[in-house]
Amino acid sequence: MKVAVSGKGGVGKTLLAGGLAYGFAVRNFKTIAIDADSSPNLALTLGLSAEVARGIKPISDDAELIDSKTNSGYSGVYNLNFRVDDIVRNYAVPTPLGANLIVMGTVRSMGAGCMCAPTAVIRALLRYLVVETNEAVVLDLEAGVEHIGRGTARQVDVLLIVADSNFKSLEIAKHIYDLASEAGMKRLYLVGSRVMNDEQRAVIEGFADKHGLPVLDFIPFDAKITEFDMMGKTPLLNEDFAAVKTIDNICEFLLKDVEGIV
Repeated sequence: MKVAVSGKGGVGKTLLAGGLAYGFAVRNFKTIAIDADSSPNLALTLGLSAEVARGIKPISDDAELIDSKTNSGYSGVYNLNFRVDDIVRNYAVPTPLGANLIVMGTVRSMGAGCMCAPTAVIRALLRYLVVETNEAVVLDLEAGVEHIGRGTARQVDVLLIVADSNFKSLEIAKHIYDLASEAGMKRLYLVGSRVMNDEQRAVIEGFADKHGLPVLDFIPFDAKITEFDMMGKTPLLNEDFAAVKTIDNICEFLLKDVEGIV
């Protein structure tokens, strides 16, 4: 199963992606988590220390690899037919929460160029990464609509769109939903996040009903998770946290909806 998580920055997208990767791993799925955000921090959510996270070499930093994979001999045209097993073998980093992590990376300096070729690598990685029974891929997309517009998420089975009750967040969620629907994606779900009270839940539900966005679940706001984030610790091992429980329920739902194995 391949799952992508998208949404506006700061709404809890990475927590959901990390929680799903952990949920699949503890259910004995061979799990790969791909951090495709231009400000990657999925490593911390999956239990790696800041020191180890800083030492992970993103794929976008390996110009030789990207060129060898995508160079077609024509400017602006990228080869998308290549093997990906070596990428997984050489770049996947084991994490304390059981999933293996691949960091795609970002442009690091002014004038360093665009992310067209690295994005082509992500698309091909998702296209040719064969997911068999008891295997899962979780993709933490860049905040906003960049990867949706580039077609990166088209290779996944499910797209989860995360939004809180902020109107800007909901508008971006609708934009993502519309783009994904136009691209022919079928399993699209809105996930309400950082929900503090019934009023905020009602705002998300009302927006979703008005615009025809199917809501999967609501992840409650939890001050304890904020505390863990401040300390640079993952909250995902704390099964008594309400948000962590909800993410685990979402994992169960996806296994039923897509895999039909629970």
